[in-house]
Amino acid sequence: MLRIQGPQNNRPLCSGLTRRDALQIGGIGAAGLTLPQLLRADEASGQSRQKSIIMIYLCGGPPHQDMYDIKTAAPKEIRGEFQPISTSVPGIEVCEHLPGIARNMHRVSVIRSMVGARDAHYSYQCMTGYHDQNAAAGGWPHFGSVISHAAGPSRPGTPPFVSLCYRTKHRPYNEPGPGFLGLGHSSFAPKGPGRDDLILQGITTDRLDQRRNLLSAFDQFRRDCDASGRMEGMDVFTDRAMGILTSPELFNALDVSQEPEEIRKRYGAQDETKPRGDAAPMCPQNFLVARRLVEAGARVVTVNYSFWDWHGNNFKTGRTELPIFDRGIAALFEDLHERGLQDDVTVVAWGEFGRTPKIN
Repeated sequence: MLRIQGPQNNRPLCSGLTRRDALQIGGIGAAGLTLPQLLRADEASGQSRQKSIIMIYLCGGPPHQDMYDIKTAAPKEIRGEFQPISTSVPGIEVCEHLPGIARNMHRVSVIRSMVGARDAHYSYQCMTGYHDQNAAAGGWPHFGSVISHAAGPSRPGTPPFVSLCYRTKHRPYNEPGPGFLGLGHSSFAPKGPGRDDLILQGITTDRLDQRRNLLSAFDQFRRDCDASGRMEGMDVFTDRAMGILTSPELFNALDVSQEPEEIRKRYGAQDETKPRGDAAPMCPQNFLVARRLVEAGARVVTVNYSFWDWHGNNFKTGRTELPIFDRGIAALFEDLHERGLQDDVTVVAWGEFGRTPKIN
């Protein structure tokens, strides 16, 4: 199992995750692929073949028993209102509102072996593999930060760890930071008004180098006065910023208008910016952005998607929103395969937990 660098601890990274079922292509950590395997694969046959992870966090606890663990033989009050449909794998059924996943089930693994660790709406356990209580000094790092630390960038100009996650009103849904690995391994979050500044406009690279040299002189003075180690993290930020500014790859990857209209439509027209409930917007177009980012060299891309804490609105909301999610994630599966990326990109979709058999 993958173990995080830091204080000695015999627990594997994925112990204590509170998601009983996960959708994925391939596997990461709890789903079978350890970091050493990931890195060894990068060097296979003497050829560098980048391996990447797209993690889709479903804020609020999606109802697994009404999605891909249908209980057709259970009592009426437990089995729910949705009907099962056959999939591309004989013997496996999913909800009638997930035809895209059904069509791609031969590319998907449903993980049923995770047990609950904490009954709370928070992303920490999904993104670090640990409780947020009794954390190591500095805090446990996001798994994207671990890979940033262990593998670094795959190419200049593209950060190893990119977060497309929206800030949420319910703060525990938000991503944890880099923890004890330090600021230099934080995610790069390309949202907000600064996105247009990711490329040089009216400044030559020579002029940019002059500015960097001046910045380095000031930073050296500050470093001499700094005992906290923060300046070392800032060095990484500076290098990252310089790489981004002098390469158009990241900026281009974020621009989905460069995709053919046919591809964009496959992911669905839903492109919200307004949050659902106290969580994230429902924006499957971010699945397409994630695919473009891994093609541009990102090793880890995280996406948070919509609001799944449905309770009494379970079936009413599911009829409307499950087809939108299904269309987007099925398009991602098929897009990766059509581009020959199926052996190089792991997709994990999960929430912090599932749901009780009876609606509460």
